[in-house]
Amino acid sequence: MKLQKNTHHVYRLMYHFVWIPKYRHKVFCEPYGEALKGIIEKIGYDYNIDIVELEIPVDHLHMVVRGEPKMAPSDVMQVIKSISAREFFRRYPEIKKRYFWGGKLWTQSYFVETIGNANEEVIRAYVQGQLKEHKKKESIPQQFDLF
Repeated sequence: MKLQKNTHHVYRLMYHFVWIPKYRHKVFCEPYGEALKGIIEKIGYDYNIDIVELEIPVDHLHMVVRGEPKMAPSDVMQVIKSISAREFFRRYPEIKKRYFWGGKLWTQSYFVETIGNANEEVIRAYVQGQLKEHKKKESIPQQFDLF
């Protein structure tokens, strides 16, 4: 991870975010997962949030962001969550009606950690592997048949 510069700062900030939909519903199967990914990437572009990695298993999200000193991680989450929920529900009102009757796509909580220089590649590989890991777990039968 290289140092970044602007007029008055030299910095190296990376964050790993994880968050879930309300009630942890498994709603991000295709085509919804790809649509949400596009929505979040557009938000990143519009708000100058450098999204390095983004993976969306069916019931949670992992995102690695390269940050700037002027924007707190909580501000990043506020922007991403609020705009993505509004746009997702605009595109898919049937999902809102079926799963999110309270009108909220996301829980209030999220996980965020800073990524040190040595850990960047490890975290990026972990985020990239989340979808594969989730699919592998789903392929294992959870319960034996009785008869």
